Amino acid sequence: MSGIYSLITKILRNIHSNLRKMVLFKVIFKILSFFEDKWINSFFVSLYPKPSFLSFINKNKIISHYLFSPLIVIVVFAIFLLLSIEPISLNLEITLAIGFISYFIGSMIIPRFFFKKKKNIINFSMKDIYSIGFCLFIIATLFFVISIASVGGIPILKPSLRYALKPILSMPVFLVVPAVALLGAAYLNDYKKGKIGFSRVRFRFLLLMLISTGIIVSLGYRTPIIAILLIIVIMGYYGKIISTWEIIVAVAIGFAAIIGIGYFRSLAEYMVTKNTNPLYTLQSRADFTVHVLNLLSYISGDFGLLHGKLIASAIPTSEIGPRMLIGKLLAWRTQVTLTPTLIGPMFVDFGRFGVAIGMCLLGFIIGIGHKIIRLSKNPFYIGLYALLLTYAILGVETGLLDIQVLGYYAIGVVIYLLCILKNTSLYDKLSKSIFS
Repeated sequence: MSGIYSLITKILRNIHSNLRKMVLFKVIFKILSFFEDKWINSFFVSLYPKPSFLSFINKNKIISHYLFSPLIVIVVFAIFLLLSIEPISLNLEITLAIGFISYFIGSMIIPRFFFKKKKNIINFSMKDIYSIGFCLFIIATLFFVISIASVGGIPILKPSLRYALKPILSMPVFLVVPAVALLGAAYLNDYKKGKIGFSRVRFRFLLLMLISTGIIVSLGYRTPIIAILLIIVIMGYYGKIISTWEIIVAVAIGFAAIIGIGYFRSLAEYMVTKNTNPLYTLQSRADFTVHVLNLLSYISGDFGLLHGKLIASAIPTSEIGPRMLIGKLLAWRTQVTLTPTLIGPMFVDFGRFGVAIGMCLLGFIIGIGHKIIRLSKNPFYIGLYALLLTYAILGVETGLLDIQVLGYYAIGVVIYLLCILKNTSLYDKLSKSIFS
C-alpha cells in the first residue's frame, strides 16, 4: 500500500511541478498573487468587520465548540422532515428512530473507546496533499471546458443544455469538491506554521470558493455548490479563520442558492410560474423525497429487497444507476431517478436491520474523524472530516449513492482504520511504517 501511495504522489508531484513551470501557469499565479497583495493591503479590508465582531455569539459553548459535530447530520435530517407536509407512516417513524439512535451510538459513544492512551495519527506530507489537490483541480477544470464545448454553450444561461451534458464528461468536474478540501488543508497548514498570515489564508479560501463555485454554477448544478460552501465553512470553523457570524451568513447564502437556482431553473423549464413562492421548489423536493421514503418503508420490511444490489449499481459499469433502480422499484420505469434520503439505500438493500447497522457505521466514520481533529488539529484531517461530513449532510436528501462519494468514504475509512491501528501494538508487528 505504501508503495502505491508513494508512486501516485510521485507522479502527481512531477505533474504539479511541470505545470507550475509552464508560462501559462506562471502568468496565472502572478496575476493571483497581484490581486492577493492588493486585496490584503486595500482600504476595503480595513472596513470589513474584525473577527471579534458579534463575539457574544461565541460565548455559546455549542456554537463555539460543537456547531459541526457529527450530530449536525441528525439535526439537518430532522429539519428536512419538518420541511415536508407529507405525513410519515408509523412504520417509517420506527425506522427513523432506529436510524437516529444507531447514528448517535456510532458517532458519540463508540469513538470514546479509541485513542485513550496513545494519540498517534498518520502524518501526510502537505506537499503531497497540495499536489493531489492541484491536479484534481486541473482535471476538473479541463473537463469543465470539454463539457461546455460538447454542448455548445453554458447550461446556466440555457438550462436545456444541462440535460445534454454527458455524465462521462461532467462527472470529473465534481473532482473540484475534494480538490477544495485538499488545497484548503494545505493553506491551513501554511497558516498554522506561520508561512502566510490571517488575511492571506482567508483570501485564498475566498478565491478557492469563488473559482470552484463559478465552475459548478456554470453547469447548472446545485448540490456541488453547497458541498463547496460547506467544506469551506467547516474547514474555516475548525481552522479558526472564519468567525461564527460569517458562518451564519455563509449558511444563509447556501440556503438562498438552493432556493434561487432551483426556482429560476424551474421557471426556465416552465415547471413553476413567476407567482409561485420560491420556497415551493424546496418544499416540493422535501415532500416528494419523504413520499419516496414512505413507499420504500412499505416494500423493504425488516431485511430489505435487493441485499446489496442497489449499492452495487453505483459502479459505472452497471446498466442502471442506484437512483434509477429505485425509480424502477417504485415507478416501474428505469428512466425515472428518485432521491431516497440518507437511509433509503440502507432500507432497500437490507431493510430496518440495514438502517441500524448502516447508520451506526456512518456515525462511527464521522465520529472518529471528529475525534481525530479534536485531538490533533491536523489540517489534512480537518479537510477529510469536512469532506465526509459535507456529503453526509447532503446525503440527507440524495443518499450516499454516487460512486465518487463512496470512494471518498472508502479512502476515509482506510485512513481512520490505519490511525486506529497505529495506536495499537499490532501496527508495529505488521509493518514498521505504512506511510513515511
